[in-house]
Amino acid sequence: MTQSHDVEALLDSMANDLTQSLQANQIHDPLMIGIHTGGVWVAQALLKRLQNDIPLGTLNISFYRDDFTRIGMHPQVEPSQLDFNIEDRHIILVDDVLHTGRTIRAALNEIFDYGRPASVKLVVLVQRSGQELPICADVRGMHMDLGADEHVKLTGPDPLALQLQTHEEKTGT
Repeated sequence: MTQSHDVEALLDSMANDLTQSLQANQIHDPLMIGIHTGGVWVAQALLKRLQNDIPLGTLNISFYRDDFTRIGMHPQVEPSQLDFNIEDRHIILVDDVLHTGRTIRAALNEIFDYGRPASVKLVVLVQRSGQELPICADVRGMHMDLGADEHVKLTGPDPLALQLQTHEEKTGT
């Protein structure tokens, strides 16, 4: 299944929407955290567009997931890198695809293990149908209504591209 999406245009729009959201909420000194791997790629692309010196941290939420027994554990788990104090700071949490909400729930659990932020704004490249938890992005590039057997994946990091797959394409059957 091939469908083209202009990821660069989505990122431009997201950077603009994020800037407006930060200004509207009078947030002047946020921290950005990307969820490993796709969320980090999106965060890096956004930071280039924002032309700002917002510090970037990375989260690997593998040990915080509640469904790793179903989806499996990645064999090369890398540690999270948050080289800043998040206590009472405004956080911009970035991921590539928001689907069920379980990744974001796990990321929030890990963030709160580091401290209590003043606020968390969620930014995603794609918010797709199928939420299982009441989580919604504050800034999103696009929304996709996909069937249960369809998936979207971000490839990259250079260039960033969205790849749509059916269950059969994903598993090779």
